[in-house]
Amino acid sequence: MVKKIKHDIYVEDLCNIIRPKYDFISTNILLFSRKKKRNRRVIAEIDVLAVKDDRCDVYEVKCSPRVTKARKQLKKIKKLMPEVDNVFFFCGSSGLLTELLV
Repeated sequence: MVKKIKHDIYVEDLCNIIRPKYDFISTNILLFSRKKKRNRRVIAEIDVLAVKDDRCDVYEVKCSPRVTKARKQLKKIKKLMPEVDNVFFFCGSSGLLTELLV
């Protein structure tokens, strides 16, 4: 049995909160550079990607209220994936869910 870290527990909590609003939810999605296969590297990670009909939303989960860091990561994801409609920040320790403009 593998013990979950706090971040993974908060991701699971968020998924349980938002699950009724979406058709599909995926977690921990790695985004790679577009270089040749053997030179590719991870340039971003999406904590939660949620899809409803033709709408795609991304959620960044932090254990503490570090909204500046979350905004920076979401800005990078939005640049890499312009089809993302809305981005959200979820603070696991407080349970606060906020939509961000990036």
